Amino acid sequence: METVELNCKRFGNEGPPLVVLHGLFGAGRNWYSLAQRLADEFQVLVPDLRGHGESPSVPPLDYPNMAADLIALLDREGLESAHFLGHSMGGKAAMTAALNYPDRLDKLVVVDIAPVHYSHSFDHVIEALRSMPLGEIQSRREAGEWLSQRIENPVICQFLLQNLVAENEHYHWRIDLDLLSQALPGIVSFPHDVKIRPFEGPTLFIAGGLSEYIKPQYHQAIRALFPHACIQTIEHAGHWVHIDQPEAFESVVRCFLRPNCTLENQQEM
Repeated sequence: METVELNCKRFGNEGPPLVVLHGLFGAGRNWYSLAQRLADEFQVLVPDLRGHGESPSVPPLDYPNMAADLIALLDREGLESAHFLGHSMGGKAAMTAALNYPDRLDKLVVVDIAPVHYSHSFDHVIEALRSMPLGEIQSRREAGEWLSQRIENPVICQFLLQNLVAENEHYHWRIDLDLLSQALPGIVSFPHDVKIRPFEGPTLFIAGGLSEYIKPQYHQAIRALFPHACIQTIEHAGHWVHIDQPEAFESVVRCFLRPNCTLENQQEM
């Protein structure tokens, strides 16, 4: 499996290493604020996953290759192991790494995603981004107004517009839309290999109370692959738990990653 060198930013130089992984259509910079705060306790590595941000857009864009990229990142950083925290697609990449390279992960935090196939379709998002007349766009505001006519949620619009880059007075998308379109069926699913043994390390699943990404019927799939998992809900938070309830989210993550904090004393917030 050929890996790519991920673009990665480091925060902090002391404490246990922690790798933080963004979601679909995102980039590492979405997590820089949290990483800066966590740098008082951890060496935080925030990469752009394959096909996102400043990392290479090299097929195949799938979870086994993403996981291999992450292990290669640890190797380049001279790290035998690290804590992993991943949100949404990044959570699935982190889970895949844990299942395939269990000795390289210490603790695993999965944010608002489960190891299951989802029926969500992002084809309308890809189509909206593809159809934007970039040659006619004169400003980010104009791009935002155009996109808002096709995607109703203003938060999602602003999130997607982070991928719009101005270069020589012309706009282009930072992400490879063709590569993402081809990869979407695998991204909404999860790779299952009967030969893979469950990850026995400490694992925390954080669910948003207003989100449906970790439904009760998914708990069995979680326990089958991560038998020591604690599933914790943060109320009044949607899929972007760390944005909706940042203080509660950070508190839970810090507590779980500290060596003197056990899964059993995690409480629903």
